[in-house]
Amino acid sequence: MNPDTLTQTASGTSSPVLIPILCLFLVVGLIQVIRPQLLWRLNAGLQKGWVKDPDATEPTGKGYAMQRITGVVFLAVATWMLIRAI
Repeated sequence: MNPDTLTQTASGTSSPVLIPILCLFLVVGLIQVIRPQLLWRLNAGLQKGWVKDPDATEPTGKGYAMQRITGVVFLAVATWMLIRAI
């Protein structure tokens, strides 16, 4: 399997839409590392239709720490993909 499979179109060139999407992923990843509470607030607003008390679903400090660790891994993968696409 070609390592550039994720970043190439059928013609073999990098997609022009890929770079802005990866930049958006980087912004979301930075928010997840710096302020994961912002992502939780956004998600809590989306839960209002089927969760009785969205505030009760807020993660603990350890939960936010795990989200930050996941965000660092996500940033590393998104950065690697962006470098491969450029």
